[in-house]
Amino acid sequence: MIKALIFDCDGVLVDTERDAHRVGFNRAFKEFGIDAEWSVELYGKLLLVAGGKERMRAYFDEYGWPAGADSAEQKDELILALHLKKTEITSNIVSDLPVRPGILRIIDEAIAAGVKLGVCTTSNAKFIDAVLDLFGAERKAAFDFVHAGDVVAKKKPAPDIYLLALETLGLPAGDCVVIEDSRNGLLAAKGAGFPTLITTSTYTVDEDFAEADKVVSELGDTPNIQVTLEDLGALAAQAAV
Repeated sequence: MIKALIFDCDGVLVDTERDAHRVGFNRAFKEFGIDAEWSVELYGKLLLVAGGKERMRAYFDEYGWPAGADSAEQKDELILALHLKKTEITSNIVSDLPVRPGILRIIDEAIAAGVKLGVCTTSNAKFIDAVLDLFGAERKAAFDFVHAGDVVAKKKPAPDIYLLALETLGLPAGDCVVIEDSRNGLLAAKGAGFPTLITTSTYTVDEDFAEADKVVSELGDTPNIQVTLEDLGALAAQAAV
C-alpha cells in the first residue's frame, strides 16, 4: 500500500480553470479598467504558462501592457495587484463549484488506511484553502501539507514543488502517488520520481501524457469508480518494476 497521496489542485480537486480562474482574471481586469477579456479558447492557450502571475505577464508581453505599466517596477506592481484581486474573486467563486468525482471517496479511503495527504499547486495559498473547505473540516484537517503559489522559485513543469514534497514527507518517491491533470504537472511529478496518475480535465483532455503511469477521465464515484486506493498501490508497485 502507498504511504502518501499528493494532489494537484486545479483540474484535479475541482475543475477550476474555465469557470473560476478565467472568470477571476477577467473580473480583475475589468475592476482595474484594463481592456482585456480572456475567452475560453484563449485561456486554454495561456494555460501552457504555469502560474497566474506568469500567465498575465506572458499575455501582456504579447498583446501590450496597460497604460502606466512602462517600467519593470510598474509592471511588477500591476501584476501583483491584479493577482491579489483575482485571488480574492476566485476564492469566492470556488464555493459554487463541484468537487470532481471520486475525490472525496479517495480521500476517505486514504484517511481510513493511514495514508498521508498533500497538495502541490501553483495556485495561491488562499485559493487552495477555499478549495479544501469544500471537503469539510475533518477531511481538510487530514492533509499533512499544502505547498502552494510561490513556495518554490521554479513552477511546474520544473520538479521543484514535488522535490519539496519529498523533503516534507521524508519518504521515497516510490511509496507515493501523485494525481495530476496537465502535462506541465506530469513532467514536474515525474521529474521528482513520483508514480503519476492523470485525471484529464476540461482543458487538458488532448494533452500528451505519454510519461504517465495511468490516464483516466476521473477517479469516479459509485457505480462508476475508475480508480481506488488499492489501484494506486498497484500502480506504484508496477512503476517500480
